[in-house]
This record gives sequence, structure tokens and C-alpha cells, in this order.
Amino acid sequence: MKTFKLISLDVLEDKQKDIVQHKIPLLDGLIINREDDKNHWVLEAYLDKSYLVYFNEFHNHNEPIMLQAKITKESNEPATFMSTVIDVNEIGDHINVLFIGTLVDRKKSLIEHMLKTLIEEGHQGEKLLEEFKERI
Repeated sequence: MKTFKLISLDVLEDKQKDIVQHKIPLLDGLIINREDDKNHWVLEAYLDKSYLVYFNEFHNHNEPIMLQAKITKESNEPATFMSTVIDVNEIGDHINVLFIGTLVDRKKSLIEHMLKTLIEEGHQGEKLLEEFKERI
């Protein structure tokens, strides 16, 4: 297992075909590559207690949550994870939230999303290919 510093954390929510990004202010955090056969990562976020209800909702409903995390330093590109909340703990005026998730290939996901959108817009055949090339 390898452990890294979690620098930033965003929750990505799907709202009516748009992705809405919620920046979660970290007090501290870690990210652990479990290096298992399922490519699992564990993220621990130490946060203000005001986020207790928000993350308990995900935990209580075992609802998947998409996260974007910067690892080690602010200048790094964010990594995207499809996760679930495995625990939320109160620690005085703060909480820690534990997530387990898998790394998402963002480039592949973005391309799939773009193709789906183009198809939904009615593009087909050569027109689909032309529009795809133009948008890339």
C-alpha cells in the first residue's frame, strides 16, 4: 500500500445532465492506494462538522459518490474516483469521512460522455465523426 497527502477534494454531482462540482474545504486528508486486485483507493477527509449531515446522507443510503482529488501537491491534475462513504466519525468540532473507491479513467469517461451527447443530439455516421473531431 502507498499513502499520499490529500490536497483537495471535490464532490461531483450529476444534476439534470450537468456535472456540478462542490469544493469541500479540507482540514487534512490522506489517500491510500490499496494496490489490490480491484484497484481500490481509500480516501480520508478531515472536515468541519458542518458537513456531517451531507456525508451521512451518502453513507446511510450507501449512495455512490464521484470525487475529484488532488494528490500530493496543488499543481497536480485531479484524479477522479467512483466511491462510497464507508464511515463518518465525529471528532470534537470536526469529522472524518472515509471513502473507498476506484480510479476513473477521466479521458475515457469524457470521450464516452461527449459521444453520448452527440448521439442524443441526433448526429449519425459521417456527421457524428465530423462533430466529434470538431469538439475534441
